[in-house]
Amino acid sequence: MKTYLYLIASVFIFISCSTKTESSFEPETEADIIQYIEDNNLNAIRSNSGLYYVINNEGSGTRPTSTSNVTVDYKGYFLDGVVFDESSSSGISFGLNQVIEGWTEGITYFREGGNGILLVPYQLGYGESGRGSIPGGSVLIFDIRLLSVN
Repeated sequence: MKTYLYLIASVFIFISCSTKTESSFEPETEADIIQYIEDNNLNAIRSNSGLYYVINNEGSGTRPTSTSNVTVDYKGYFLDGVVFDESSSSGISFGLNQVIEGWTEGITYFREGGNGILLVPYQLGYGESGRGSIPGGSVLIFDIRLLSVN
């Protein structure tokens, strides 16, 4: 009976170890972003940093710089469509030098009143470690509307 229990315990340990190995860190890649762009028929532009962006409407007001304070209405979600954050329609205000690199760069492609999509690779987002409910290695997608450059 003891031999039988040791055998069951050994199988449990083996299964547990192999499961942990299979769920090891695998960041989402540029290929994943490209697949998302193709699947959603987006006309995205790739910047030198690896950020992809879609300009639905450039806007006609002031264009921010990377140090501007702006007000943005946004929705953030993962490649699978799960929303992780969203502002109210009145937006939130912040300095572009105080946010993830993907926003610091990406918001500057719009003018006040403009809107579009930012597809942020993990290197320009929260990196390999993630933050809060955002797992490390995650591509972040943002529907954004630049309300004002303050």
